[in-house]
Amino acid sequence: PSKICPVCQRPFVWRKKWEKNWAEVKYCSKRCSSARSRHSTAK
Repeated sequence: PSKICPVCQRPFVWRKKWEKNWAEVKYCSKRCSSARSRHSTAK
């Protein structure tokens, strides 16, 4: 499965480390997770 990161708009795919909480994963990286409050579109 894959999702689109709401910050950078890039697709990212399921990873083993997200096995238990895939439904809660929203961001592709820690960088995007922390950037969400800045309302910036990282490239």
